[in-house]
Amino acid sequence: MEKFFKLKERGTDVKTEIMAGITTFMTMAYILAVNPGILSASGMNFGKVFAATAITSAIATLVMGLLANLPFALSAGMGLNAFFAYTVCLGMGYSWQWALTAIFVEGIIFLLLTFLNVREAIVNSIPASLKKAIAAGIGLFIAFIGLQNAGIIVGGATLVELSAGWFRGPAGVAMIGLVITGILLARKVKGALLLGIIITTIIGIPFGVTQYAGGSYLPSAPYCFEFAFKEIFSNGKSTFDFVIVMFTFLFVDMFDTVGTLIGCAGKSGLVQKDGSIPNCKEALFADAVGTTVGAILGTSTVTTFVESASGVAEGGRTGLSAITVSVLFLLSLFLEPLFGSIPSAATAPALIIVGVMMITPVTEIDFHDYSEGIPAFLCMLFMVCAYSISDGIMFGILSYVIMKSASGKSKEIGTTTWIVALLFVLKIIVKAL
Repeated sequence: MEKFFKLKERGTDVKTEIMAGITTFMTMAYILAVNPGILSASGMNFGKVFAATAITSAIATLVMGLLANLPFALSAGMGLNAFFAYTVCLGMGYSWQWALTAIFVEGIIFLLLTFLNVREAIVNSIPASLKKAIAAGIGLFIAFIGLQNAGIIVGGATLVELSAGWFRGPAGVAMIGLVITGILLARKVKGALLLGIIITTIIGIPFGVTQYAGGSYLPSAPYCFEFAFKEIFSNGKSTFDFVIVMFTFLFVDMFDTVGTLIGCAGKSGLVQKDGSIPNCKEALFADAVGTTVGAILGTSTVTTFVESASGVAEGGRTGLSAITVSVLFLLSLFLEPLFGSIPSAATAPALIIVGVMMITPVTEIDFHDYSEGIPAFLCMLFMVCAYSISDGIMFGILSYVIMKSASGKSKEIGTTTWIVALLFVLKIIVKAL
């Protein structure tokens, strides 16, 4: 195990890796309930999507652990599942089989791009200052998600506002958990984030926040090759829409994964001196495999989860952490009622604290050089305000190219960075059409 995962070389051990894997799983286990709930709006069966989500997550994360030896977990991406159900199926009127076909084709293209090293080149082309901004921006983003999940921050007259009941109910329990988790970290208690989740879950029982989910412990069978190629080519409009939808899935998934890999790798200290991520190609391959297998089994696009940062914060540095997550996803097939009983109020404090840990790279950005500082700031700002990692990267890259060109520093822009910027411009044009 030492030889395969290089535990000592990365300053970790088996216990730390397993603890990190458990922590990552606990912070992202909500996807097992949320993803089936969203996709069921398109007419899909909740139990079958639950099984597909668990199995696909286990397979993709296992590939990440064994091939890439990185402590990152994968599952159905939030945002794209909503696009699947509410835009493609309910809005555009296409069947969920039609949408799954788009994801399957996207996955095949991802596999080809990965083998051709195109995706790895994109990751390595992102400027150092933006890589740091992406890490910090993701920290703010997942902290914001934590505040929302707990009901501390809600929608209001000013778009978002502090909940009037932030001191009671689920929000109040989350605030208590935040204090407890913070104290555990300050006192350098090992496994502080995981302990915080467990303690907060227990605290939520007398408040009625933690409730036993109930249900069957026997797993459902997932879907299998439920595609609709005939529907796609039934008429010109359907074919055109298919191309647009497929590339939307492709584009958003690509840059969500790129952003998460850069952010989590930066926090784990695994980024090499030249700015590259070790085994990046293998990590991107895991994402491509997950998306393809997910489409076959019946779930939306799979991506690397930002919640992996919680495991990294607990000391996860190798693929053993990812393998732990993979095993837990498989076990969750038989323990759906138990995992469903962990409230968002219990995982929210961990996400908020991870935000604190991930924002530290921002101190390394040269904000005195506005051609570096402005793109970095916009990257972080839009990541949170647009509620999208890929949109944050888009504004960061485009503003970087503009600022460097306008200030006479165009030689600092790499060829691949120019190509990525052009792709973002094309995305804007297509969306406008």
